[in-house]
Amino acid sequence: MVQSRPARKVQLSKLREKFGLCRSDEASFFPEWETDLPSLTAAEQERLDQVRTHYLYLLEYPVLESIVKMVVLSPVLELAGFYNPPFRVAGEVGVQVTALDGDEDIQGNIDVLVVQQKL
Repeated sequence: MVQSRPARKVQLSKLREKFGLCRSDEASFFPEWETDLPSLTAAEQERLDQVRTHYLYLLEYPVLESIVKMVVLSPVLELAGFYNPPFRVAGEVGVQVTALDGDEDIQGNIDVLVVQQKL
């Protein structure tokens, strides 16, 4: 029988354990994101470094998701130009995720979705 629970009840530590996840600082983790990209200005790189520093500091203490969105996500979306046309930002989009082994169904929301004309 499939066990169902809300995503907000899932702990990252449990996902790490179950799926063998680990944090990677490899610059080439997503190589497809590195091709044909514009160069960052020194100011943009400095701002992203600040966001990373703030995020790593937040991780030292229990933190609410809303704080992470404010401190990390909002500046990154702004730097990427996703608050400008032709993009549209939507929040709290329902999504259902099923674990790979099929015995657990985790239901949650996509907190922020950026679309350009259509999904």
